Amino acid sequence: MDNPEVESDFLRSVHALLRELDGHHPAFQSERGMLRWTLHKKIDRNPSNGALLIKILVKELERAERCNYRQYIIPLLHTLMYTLIKAPCIPDDLYERVYDFCKKLLTLPKPYCTIGLDYARQLKLERTIPGALYQRMVSAEQSLKNDSFPYQEKVFMFVDPELLSEAVCRALIDEIKAAQMSQCMKSCMLCVIERAFQTVLKEHGHVKNVHSILQAKPLDVTEHYFQQVMAAIEHAGRDMSAEYNQYVEELGKIYSTLMSTTEKDVEKTGVERSSGIPLPNPNISFHLWRDEDQLWKELVLFLRSPSQSCEQDSLSPELDIFEFQDMGPDFDCCEQTRFSVLSNDSGIERDLPNLGDENQSSCTAEAEHTRLQRKGCMKKKGSPLDSLAFLQSGSNGQGAKPAGKLHRKSGGSVMEPVAQLKRLHTARVLVLGDDRILGRLAQAYYSLRKRESRRAFLTPRLKVQFYYVPVVEEQPTSSPTEEGALPDQTEPCELAAYLGRADPWYESNINTLCHMIPKLATMPSSPSKSTVSELFILDVIAYYVRLGLQPVFFQVYAVKLFFSNTDLEPVEDIFLIELSLMLEEFNPSRDTLPTKKKLAVEVPGADLTLMYKKVLLSNREKEETLSLRSTGLVIKAIPSNETEDLVCLNVNTTEVVKISNLSGRSYSLVTNTIRTRSIKIRSTEQRTFTVCLDKDSRRLYKNVTSIEVFPCLEPSYCLQKTRTRRSSLEEEEDVGLAKYLPKSLLLPINTFAGIVQ
Repeated sequence: MDNPEVESDFLRSVHALLRELDGHHPAFQSERGMLRWTLHKKIDRNPSNGALLIKILVKELERAERCNYRQYIIPLLHTLMYTLIKAPCIPDDLYERVYDFCKKLLTLPKPYCTIGLDYARQLKLERTIPGALYQRMVSAEQSLKNDSFPYQEKVFMFVDPELLSEAVCRALIDEIKAAQMSQCMKSCMLCVIERAFQTVLKEHGHVKNVHSILQAKPLDVTEHYFQQVMAAIEHAGRDMSAEYNQYVEELGKIYSTLMSTTEKDVEKTGVERSSGIPLPNPNISFHLWRDEDQLWKELVLFLRSPSQSCEQDSLSPELDIFEFQDMGPDFDCCEQTRFSVLSNDSGIERDLPNLGDENQSSCTAEAEHTRLQRKGCMKKKGSPLDSLAFLQSGSNGQGAKPAGKLHRKSGGSVMEPVAQLKRLHTARVLVLGDDRILGRLAQAYYSLRKRESRRAFLTPRLKVQFYYVPVVEEQPTSSPTEEGALPDQTEPCELAAYLGRADPWYESNINTLCHMIPKLATMPSSPSKSTVSELFILDVIAYYVRLGLQPVFFQVYAVKLFFSNTDLEPVEDIFLIELSLMLEEFNPSRDTLPTKKKLAVEVPGADLTLMYKKVLLSNREKEETLSLRSTGLVIKAIPSNETEDLVCLNVNTTEVVKISNLSGRSYSLVTNTIRTRSIKIRSTEQRTFTVCLDKDSRRLYKNVTSIEVFPCLEPSYCLQKTRTRRSSLEEEEDVGLAKYLPKSLLLPINTFAGIVQ
C-alpha cells in the first residue's frame, strides 16, 4: 500500500534532481551529485519502497517524452534501472510501462535508441526471471565460482602518486578496505540466494531464516546451494519459452531441501532479515601507477587468476608459458625473424641463423645449418583470433575508412566479430587525476594495442573499458614562459569538462568528485565512516562503472620531434589533449652578433613555417603554408565548446605583427587559431623550442627545431600495411586486410550517455 508521505518525499527528491540538471538547484556547487546518491540510499534502507519510486520515475519519463524534455530522459532512465536492480518484487504493470517506454526510444537518434534497446533487453530478462540482473551482477563483479554464469569483472583503479597526495590515496584505500571487510565471498553468495528466494518464492510461501541458516553452514554448503540457484536462473534464461511456474518449482525444491536439512534448527535461528538485501560494491583493486607496463601486467594477472570457467582449462598451457616480456620495440621487428616458445610456424630451422657456439669452425657451422632440425617449440594451430574479425573487434570496430562527418564518434557499442568470440572477463580501468594521467593512459593504451597487434593474447579473452574520474587538489600555477608567450589559460581537466558538456549526467555525478574527493580526504574520520552505508566515493564509482557503458572516442595524435643536434635520432611520441611549444632562450654566438648599432625595438619571438592541411566542413583537405613570427603556440585536441565539435587539431598561435608609426617601429601580439588534421612546424632561425605533451612536466623535449603532428595510426593497421609492402612491390593503399581495419587509434572513455545530441 502506498504511503503518501514517502511518495511526497520521493517526488520532491526527483524534482530536485531535475532542477539540478537544469542548473537551477539552489544547493552549493560542491553538493551536486549528492541528490542521486541520497535517493538510492533511501531504497537501500527500505527496499520495499522501490516500486513506489519506480512508479514516480515512470510518470516523469512519460511526461518528459510527452513534453519533449529529452535532457531528462537518460538520467531518469538510469535512476530507474538502478532502483529496479536494488529493489525486489516490482509489479508487472510497472515492468510493462517501462518496457513500452524503452521501445519508444528506438525511434530517437543515438544515444537514446542505444540505451533504450539495451534496457529493453534487460527488462525482458528481468520480467521473465525476477532478480536475474541482480544475481548476474553480483556473480560477475565478485568473481564467484559458478559454472552456469562464468563471467568475471574487475575494476582497476589507477592513481599517479606524483599527481595525487598521500592523503587522497589513503582515503581511497580506506573506503575500498571498508567495503571489502563486509562483503566476503560467502556473504555475496548469501545475497544471491536470498534474492532469488525473495523475488520468486515470496508470493508462494513464507521465506524465513534463509540468511541465518546458511550463515551457520560451512562455506562448501553455501557454495552448493549457490551453484544450484544460479543453474536454475541460467537454465530459465537460456530457455525463455519455458514456463515461469517450472522455474518457481525448481527454486521451491532447492528451498525445501535447504529447510528440510535444518528442520530442527529452524526454531533456534534468528528472525528473518528485514533490512533488505544489499547490493555489494564491485571488486576494486587499487594501484599506484609507477611502472609504464603496469596496466598491461595487471590485465595479464587478471586472466591468470583462478577462473570459474571451463575455458580457463584449455587456456592454461598458454598462460603458464606466458612471460612478462615485450614483443619488440617497434613494428620494424616484423621484418626480422622472431623466435618464441609459442610459434605458429613449422619449427624447421633450415634458414634460421646458427645460435650455437661462435667458436665452431665455418664448415661445422655450415653442416649444422644445412641439416633439417625441428626447433624445441610448440606448434600452434591457426585460430580465428588472427582473422579479420578479431582484428576488427580489438580495435573498437570503427571500420577502415574515416566517417564522412567530422564530428567526434560516441555512444556506439563496439563491433562484434563475425565469428563471435566468447570473452568471459571484463576489466574496467578507472583512472583518477587531471589531464596528465589521461596522457599516461593514452600511452599505455597505445602500447597495449601494439602488443596485441603482434600477438593476440588479451583481446580475444578480455574486454577492456576505460573510465575517468577527474581529481584536482589545487589549481596548478602557470609555468614560466618567455615574455610575450602564449598565456596558460587551460584548465587542468579539459577532457572532463568536455565530457560534462556532452553528457549532463556525467557532469552531475562524476565531475562533482573533482574537488570533493580531496575535501573528503582531509576531513577527520568518524565512526560512521567505517560503515558501508557511508562510503560515498565508492558508491558513486560503483554507479559509474555499472551504468556508464556508452563510450566517447578520442583521437590519439602522434608527434615526431627533430632536434638541433643532428646526431640525435628523431623521437616519436603521442598525446591526447594538448601539445605546447615554447621558445627557448636565445644565446647567439659572437659571429652572429650585429656589428652595427642595435635596433630601437627588439621584436620577440622567432620566425616559424607552418605546413598543414586545413579542415573544412565539406570534409575536404586543403594544403596550406604559413610563415609567421610567433612567441609560442598550443595545439589542442579537445574542443573548447560544443558548437564546433570537430575531430581536428586547434592550433592557437601568438603572432607578432610589426607596426610602423611616427614614433618608430613597434609590434603587437595577435592570437590566431588554425584547424587542421596534421601540421609540420619548423624554425627558420637558429632558435630552438621546448615541447610539452599533455601538460606533463615529465614529458618535456628540449632543443627541438621542428615537429610533425598527425593522427596516430592503429597498430594493427600499421602491421598489415607493413606485411603488404613486403609481399607486394606496388605501393597500393589499403590492400588486403588493411582496407578492413580502422586506420586511426581512438581511445574510448565511458560515460552514461556518450554524446547527447
